[in-house]
Amino acid sequence: MADCMQEWPEPVVRVQALAESGLDSIPRCYVKPPCDRPAPAADDDDDASSGASIPVVDLGNGSDDEGGQLAEAVAVACRGWGFFQVVNHGVRPELMRAAREAWHGFFRLPLQEKQKYANSPRTYEGYGSRLGVEKGAILDWGDYYFLVLSPDAAKSPAKYWPANPGICKEVSEEYGREVIKLCERLMRLLSASLGLDETRFQEAFGGADCGAGLRANYYPRCPQPDLTLGLSAHSDPGILTVLLADDHVRGLQVRRRDGHWVTVQPLPDAFIVNVGDQIEELISSCTLCMNGNSWTDDVQILSNSMYKSVEHRVIVNAEEERISLALFYNPRGDVPVAPAPELVTPERPSLYYPPMTFDEYRVYVRKNGPKGKAQLEALKGQSITEKKE
Repeated sequence: MADCMQEWPEPVVRVQALAESGLDSIPRCYVKPPCDRPAPAADDDDDASSGASIPVVDLGNGSDDEGGQLAEAVAVACRGWGFFQVVNHGVRPELMRAAREAWHGFFRLPLQEKQKYANSPRTYEGYGSRLGVEKGAILDWGDYYFLVLSPDAAKSPAKYWPANPGICKEVSEEYGREVIKLCERLMRLLSASLGLDETRFQEAFGGADCGAGLRANYYPRCPQPDLTLGLSAHSDPGILTVLLADDHVRGLQVRRRDGHWVTVQPLPDAFIVNVGDQIEELISSCTLCMNGNSWTDDVQILSNSMYKSVEHRVIVNAEEERISLALFYNPRGDVPVAPAPELVTPERPSLYYPPMTFDEYRVYVRKNGPKGKAQLEALKGQSITEKKE
């Protein structure tokens, strides 16, 4: 990491401690600009009753190669939303509940005990309360705990794992192994859905050396939930994210293509899956309007495909706390990620040039914190400028 990533720019305040202090209003550093604040509760309820919902994919409905039915179901979900819920996914419900309860146990510990695992921007491993290193940034109303699960060479060492609850490491590692298997299956389906060999995506992102990180998210009660967010709007930098949402309190919102935010209602024992930036980058290409051999000022970018990482955010609640577990399935850190050659033609060149490794992209995102899709769009803009020149 660069020197500017060594420490947090300001003293870190634990949001849970603020919430439990009994304050009636949130500090100014958590108040979002009006354009970024969640809709009033009444509007959100109207949206929830409108029938808008992310798709559901039943992975128990046939084998992966049975008429391509599952691949097509995943393709439809990715093209339409970039988000979907999976049921009959093969991960035991009792393991899902055990993992969530283990981390709930950690966040119930006294602050002094949790502080032993305070993290830094160098790795983000451990107990954290902010993303990004911008001084004076508007912060999110949430705490988290982040760990690297794979590959073995990059796995978080013992010092980063909480000693209490004692079952936390064991159950999290088992949970991680099972969810990684699910990610590998989804990768095969995604690859097949584009007409590629089912191993193509896995190979492109590093094969058996793909990485996985687990983030336990804790969103305390908030006295002014209409002024802030648990997690600002963003798209995920990796390949796939598999979320085990709170089974009692809704909080995840997904941005539809029309710009409207939809609150997701998690299904029992389901995972919520979304496509990350690296999938979009791998398969995207563009058509650029040209005037002879020179670039026009009014360049139009069209995606030839289908799968885009989608903005999402987390709202908070005045009455109840909320916990979720996000597993991030990522490329091997040193692999330059670029569109699959099979999907690029002279008429549809890559949107992203030159290729960037995932480690480079991750540092780029970490410096800025969650910023909608600004990170990925900036790379597109950079590539167009370079090609014009």
